[in-house]
Amino acid sequence: MANIKSAKKRILVAEKKAARNKAIKSKVKTCIKKVEAAVEAQDKETANTELLNTISEITKAANKGIYHKNNAARKISRLTKAVNSIA
Repeated sequence: MANIKSAKKRILVAEKKAARNKAIKSKVKTCIKKVEAAVEAQDKETANTELLNTISEITKAANKGIYHKNNAARKISRLTKAVNSIA
């Protein structure tokens, strides 16, 4: 553990940010799984509604700096392509 007051504060702030980032990443992963499950089940309606929700969550995460914008765009693109592949 650090001895200097500012170093102690940095540790606490870093832990808080890491917990926030982890929670948001977990939420995005859960949303992605829901979309993939709907695609697997060939349920177009559910897949579309989950896709909209997931795109929103991914965009929010990217705007907060948790995901790089290109990473977010790639995730959205792959999910959209999967949903559009449902006959």
